[in-house]
Amino acid sequence: MHGPDTIKVLAYYAFTKVDEPQKFIKEHKSFLEELEGKGRIYVSEEGINAQCSVPKKNLETYSSRVLQIFPKADIKIHDHFSHPFAKLIVKYRKQLVAMDKEVDASIKGVHLEPAEWENMCREKDDSTLIIDTRNDYEWKVGHFEGALLPELNTFREFPEYAQKLKEKYDTENTKVMMYCTGGIRCELYSSLMLKMGFKKVYQLKGGIIRYGLENGNKGWKGKLFVFDDRMVVPISKDVATPISVCQFCSVQVDQYYNCANMDCNALILSCPECIEQRKGCCCEGCLETGRVRPFSVSTVTTPFRKLSHEEKKQLSQKEPVEA
Repeated sequence: MHGPDTIKVLAYYAFTKVDEPQKFIKEHKSFLEELEGKGRIYVSEEGINAQCSVPKKNLETYSSRVLQIFPKADIKIHDHFSHPFAKLIVKYRKQLVAMDKEVDASIKGVHLEPAEWENMCREKDDSTLIIDTRNDYEWKVGHFEGALLPELNTFREFPEYAQKLKEKYDTENTKVMMYCTGGIRCELYSSLMLKMGFKKVYQLKGGIIRYGLENGNKGWKGKLFVFDDRMVVPISKDVATPISVCQFCSVQVDQYYNCANMDCNALILSCPECIEQRKGCCCEGCLETGRVRPFSVSTVTTPFRKLSHEEKKQLSQKEPVEA
């Protein structure tokens, strides 16, 4: 049993050549297992993209190994009371960011430190664009003031959005400021924008995570969506007021749930009362048909995960859930 703040949650990436990805994956997973680590780590020939957690006692051992292999990795660290990952996954992924488009990661925008980013945001004029490069369900719960918020459902949709920006704005004189969660998406998206002809491209170094750790909530509204059991977290110790609303009753809230219907599993922004009333489902259709998992706000403290074949079979044999 872990006590308060005894788990360290790490986020980092590095575009550094990995000669034998499969060998590295096997060794790195074994190393993390020895350190009681959990997380989700993707490796390719071009580098690594990692979100993981280790007990506080093993932080120095792990971070030292990472920096030994990837000296340029910018490791962001948060405290948490337990592992926000269910297990440890270290696997090969040809694209560290799934964009389905070849880009040259060596060509990138100007990296801005958090303080530089804050100053540039404050001095923003009509020729400056601040672009939130994340998916819409991410920026709904938090974003920088004055940012463009594209309606994107997946990373793969950004190139099409960038093309529309090129058609609308002056590529020679427009200042493009980009940000994402930890920085890796902007490494590729900034390269794409430069290739499209934009001359003045900037990106937030270390992403929102680094910004919150160093600058607090200055210029930021709401919280941060993360791809682990925490789902939505403050970016700093500053007070964060919800900017999103319950999709059922419109009260201010920043809590996500997964639909209890395992064939849907959609993200739901909801207050506890509404999600409880709907038995964890996003709509009547999901509640009345399909395989519905038992739901209670008091007991469901982590996102729904994929069930085993046996668990799915057991749910399929149950009577339909009554509304």
